[in-house]
Amino acid sequence: MRRRTLLTGAAATAAAAANLLPSGGFAQAKTQTVNMQLGWLASNNNIGEVVASQLGYFEEEKLHVVIQPGGPSIDGVAIVASGRCEIGQVSSSPSLMLAASQKIPVKCFATALQQHPYTFFSLEKKPIRTPKDMVGKKIGIQATGKILLTALLKKHNIPEKDVEVVVVGADFTPLLTGQVDAFTGWLTSTTAIKALGQPPVTLRLWDAGVQLYALPLYATKDTLEKKGPMVAGFLKAMAKGYAYAQKEPEKSADLLIKAYPNFKRDDELEGLKVLLKFAFNDNTKANGWGAFDAKVWQDQITLYDELKQFTAGAPKLDDVITSAILDQTKDVRPKLG
Repeated sequence: MRRRTLLTGAAATAAAAANLLPSGGFAQAKTQTVNMQLGWLASNNNIGEVVASQLGYFEEEKLHVVIQPGGPSIDGVAIVASGRCEIGQVSSSPSLMLAASQKIPVKCFATALQQHPYTFFSLEKKPIRTPKDMVGKKIGIQATGKILLTALLKKHNIPEKDVEVVVVGADFTPLLTGQVDAFTGWLTSTTAIKALGQPPVTLRLWDAGVQLYALPLYATKDTLEKKGPMVAGFLKAMAKGYAYAQKEPEKSADLLIKAYPNFKRDDELEGLKVLLKFAFNDNTKANGWGAFDAKVWQDQITLYDELKQFTAGAPKLDDVITSAILDQTKDVRPKLG
């Protein structure tokens, strides 16, 4: 809400004082305000930063983190690149590869999930268990995800003409009514999946050979170089938030509802339990939460280059990712699998 209310007396004095402070309001002295720009509306995907904020982990790093929601009409990468926000997070790694190819100076410094939950859902009466099962079927997919289906088909040498693409929204109804034979979404969308009224057949993009990262964190090259300690402190606190969520999912769901009272606790808890399975694996057990594999990134770049997605040429790996912040925090990020 825009503040247009006429304030008088003590209220006006307080408001005037607040305008002299960082955007976070009355942050502690010597505490740096960090704006985190999301590429979507807040959800259980933000459990790490919500827990870190609620339990004071960011405060321990002298940071006051303000989560800025995204949405369909908000270009989060452009906002971070402009310097209006210090740190950003997108839903999927290709956004950062495409940005780098356009010479937008942002780099991924960590990834919240080790594998992408993006999935093709179908029903037992007409199951799609393998990419080959898509031949002759109607695949419901959001417009922004069509390239993911193209990548999958190419990976398995399936001609695109053999699959009918139906552009859909976020509602699973087309699958229930038979308008499509498969519907795409995240496995963490437990509320929407439950609405199917039956356990769906699932084919996850990662398992089918198209391995993308979900929820990568990024910042500009300038921020990474000049404010490395701030970014490292942010990552350290967020890692602790995720570690707490893994250990205490019930309490973490309560903290999420405290931050976002309009959420339904049971639904968020169910989705959270699924999300955490993607946040920790053998890689995080060895290298700590947030670590990524450079080879996975290079394979993504190669695949997207083969699909001719880089109109300005494929980016170099070093222009897409940096391990500097991970290296700085390797001894303090919880190593959990």
